[in-house]
Amino acid sequence: MSEIDDYIAAAPEAARERLLAVRETLLRCVPGGTEAFRYGMPAVMVGARHGLHYANWTKHLALYPIYRGDDAFEAAVGPYRAKTDSVHFPHTQPLPLEVVELIATALAARRTSEE
Repeated sequence: MSEIDDYIAAAPEAARERLLAVRETLLRCVPGGTEAFRYGMPAVMVGARHGLHYANWTKHLALYPIYRGDDAFEAAVGPYRAKTDSVHFPHTQPLPLEVVELIATALAARRTSEE
């Protein structure tokens, strides 16, 4: 079992389902993405330096870092921004996997264009 599996297994049951859904979505939407455990949380990495980290908190699931995008991106992601570089998905609301997909796809496109 990996550190990521341990992290997810240690979360409350309802959060586990959300963490697994985010994990699967990130891996599907980031071609060539690899899993890592950094800063005490799971991540899907693009290359050695760039990735999306996800974490379970008492009241929400969070993704880090989330960079600014175009107007359409910000319209979708903006309601979930907690700080400049993170988004929070409250456990009291359905998990917007379409927003997670948009974020992951944007990261993959951004990193591909930088290579």
